[in-house]
Amino acid sequence: MASVHPGPGPYVMSCATLSGDTVIDARGEDLGKLDHVMLDVPSGRIAYGVLARGGVFGIGERLFAIPWNALTLDTERNCFVLDVDRDRLERAPGFDRDHWPAMADERWAARVHEYFGVRPYWSHAGGVRQPRQPM
Repeated sequence: MASVHPGPGPYVMSCATLSGDTVIDARGEDLGKLDHVMLDVPSGRIAYGVLARGGVFGIGERLFAIPWNALTLDTERNCFVLDVDRDRLERAPGFDRDHWPAMADERWAARVHEYFGVRPYWSHAGGVRQPRQPM
């Protein structure tokens, strides 16, 4: 039986393929570009998409850690959809390229997930991050 989706996408894709994709809101308005895809290395999960917004040639640009499960890939329009309006995004906890937050800090991460209204990616029955155990 032939595969409906030959090749690596859209279910398994390289981070390089996704970086640079446009992020739009539910109305189709441009919110920025996906700048990085951040991995939780111990668990092997994607934690965040880092959205770059504003600025000229990176000057004055703000970055936002967007929980990965708050983003929806739209393969027809070749972009991501974030169901947050522009004003709410502007009030989100942001940072600049020279001052990244401690993304492994669960308190920071929980606030970011709560802000965007999604369940933390690491939450399980006990709500505690479950890193992979060393072999």
